[in-house]
Amino acid sequence: MRIEGSVTAISWIPSEAIEGMPKLPFELGVGHYDDPPPDRISRGDLERLRDADRFREANELKAWIEVEDGAIVGLGYQGGGLVGSTTFRLGPKAIVVPGVPFEVLRADPEVSGDRVRFVQTVGGRAGFPAPRLVKGGPLFRIQSATAWTTLALTLHADGSIEHELVGASPFPRHWIYDREGNVVQKSGTVDFKKWYRESHGDNTPWGDEESPAVVAEAESALERELSRALLSGDEKLSKRKLGEGAVLVTQGTEGDELYLLLDGILGVEVDGEQVAEMGPGTMVGERASLEGGVRTATLRALTPIRFVVIPSELVGEGELATLAADRHRED
Repeated sequence: MRIEGSVTAISWIPSEAIEGMPKLPFELGVGHYDDPPPDRISRGDLERLRDADRFREANELKAWIEVEDGAIVGLGYQGGGLVGSTTFRLGPKAIVVPGVPFEVLRADPEVSGDRVRFVQTVGGRAGFPAPRLVKGGPLFRIQSATAWTTLALTLHADGSIEHELVGASPFPRHWIYDREGNVVQKSGTVDFKKWYRESHGDNTPWGDEESPAVVAEAESALERELSRALLSGDEKLSKRKLGEGAVLVTQGTEGDELYLLLDGILGVEVDGEQVAEMGPGTMVGERASLEGGVRTATLRALTPIRFVVIPSELVGEGELATLAADRHRED
């Protein structure tokens, strides 16, 4: 019996993810942020997204095992990586600069009884220069910083499959898709400054260092639809930050504002006990606006967070009711 599995990571640049001088080309329209990847991908989509300049890189880990009488008798890697180009627009003209892919790194498969674990790293850098001061030697670099993801896939002789985001560069955003092509996880934090100054040379998997990734479960399709509509609208929404450990809202207090989490991880506490974690793209605070204006949980920043404050009147009552009903069913 042959058992095959896959897991895919797509890395892309969300809006509001870059700060300081490096943000200038994006604000002038010379460079561009990426639209969020699709909620579902299928065969051929990665190539189409790459050709449309929709992501920075994609890591597609595929693997297989052969099983006879419960024993693993064969195994192998498939899949690979794609590194996108960067399009610069200078007035009516567009200049496409291909990215620089690095060697795909594959660990020797780890066979343990009735299962095999495969690990694959894909990454590269932009093809254009990015002169900057960096941390560690040398103090000045011309080449762009390195972006990557490291995925693991475990295939069991009984047909079950597990996947994991082992590590990733602190920038850009990384979305994880299961073997059916559905987005199921995403990196919880984006740290452009750390990436810009430190992700080079030996500070990468092609040197001697891996960066553990903070991972959050993907938000619902409705939340993604609402967040895209809000961020693409004409309203001037307030963007704020909180440090790790700070409280966004407190259970039992009054309030009707909603919040869209742009980056970081929020812990949800009810009666002093943490019951859930929320990642980027999640809409929070909707229950208070629907349930008497009283906060039903405390929201605490488990990492530094960036978020948008949304007055409740900006979101349609029907959509809010659907979102709250979805949350109740999940509880």
